[in-house]
Amino acid sequence: MNSTLFLSQNFGVLVLLIGFLIVLISDIHLERRMIGRFGMAVTFLLIYTITYYIESDLGFRTEYTAARAVFTAVNYSLVSWILCVLMLVIYSVHRKLLILPAVIGTVLYFVSIPTKLVFYFTETNSFQRGPLGYLPYIIAGLYLLILVLRLFLEKIHDKELLILLIFISVTAVVCFFTPLFLSVESAVWFVPVVAVDLLLYYVYLLRLFTMIDPLTNLLNRQCYYADAEKYADRITAVVAMDMDGLKEINDREGHTAGDRALRSLADCFQRAVHRGERVYRIGGDEYLILAMDADEAEIINLTERIAAGVARVPYSCSVGYAMQTGRLSIDELYKQADAMLYEAKQKFYEETGKARRKQR
Repeated sequence: MNSTLFLSQNFGVLVLLIGFLIVLISDIHLERRMIGRFGMAVTFLLIYTITYYIESDLGFRTEYTAARAVFTAVNYSLVSWILCVLMLVIYSVHRKLLILPAVIGTVLYFVSIPTKLVFYFTETNSFQRGPLGYLPYIIAGLYLLILVLRLFLEKIHDKELLILLIFISVTAVVCFFTPLFLSVESAVWFVPVVAVDLLLYYVYLLRLFTMIDPLTNLLNRQCYYADAEKYADRITAVVAMDMDGLKEINDREGHTAGDRALRSLADCFQRAVHRGERVYRIGGDEYLILAMDADEAEIINLTERIAAGVARVPYSCSVGYAMQTGRLSIDELYKQADAMLYEAKQKFYEETGKARRKQR
């Protein structure tokens, strides 16, 4: 391998991949498992960059060598595993099913060296497809299909995530299948495109840490301020929620039980919201929903969904809402919703006979 030529052709990609690995090693935000998946994908891309160059270099020879078949099997396998790990980065379930196509593909690619099942080379070093010659594209297509289906089968409330996944899906499909229709040289797009897609998703995950409340996994108060300004022209309603009796739970069962109660209610609120409705934890036991482009009937339905969800857990909360008339600021809407919430809370304490004690 001509190392000088290799570096001149791949220096930018190598800097990107090695730099990405350095960042991952020093990461203190993501779970170890997620960092490991990112690291595995980047390492596979780094290895593929080297093995792809070697296999391409062997392809310029006029006589076939067994090494080219080995590197071809390695490259096909690496592509399958890169796409597999990309799915594992985005998904958190069905891991055993996701790795199955990559395992099957790897076995068949290496079996092809003596059997010519997927590929083989003539004595003049010409590449030929075997009976299963399009298997690499079938396996890649399966992984990319899973990625695309997520856009349609899962409820993705985060518009930024939806746009990002569409971008990743489109670029991944284009870079992998272009060599089937254009020149084979376009296969060199694969590594930089997938590397950039991974980096963009990594940046998105890090960005979430500036937006997410660590206890409940809801959007935090800072994100509420940003969204109130960002979506000011679209916000038509504010829904305020406040847990009933958190101080009593903390005093009786401890703060761990109180945290568990806060998380349980947060899950109820998250399940109740639809697209265009964003839920935040803005204080100790205070939650808030900003609703975009919703009318009052939709907000009433939202509060009913919240009540139904909370009824299934051993906790309770008070709810109030306010509708935009076209003249109110977000702060004024929040004050109106909070006033309705206060009335509901007063009613709760009157009906239960409990003494209202503020959480310190």
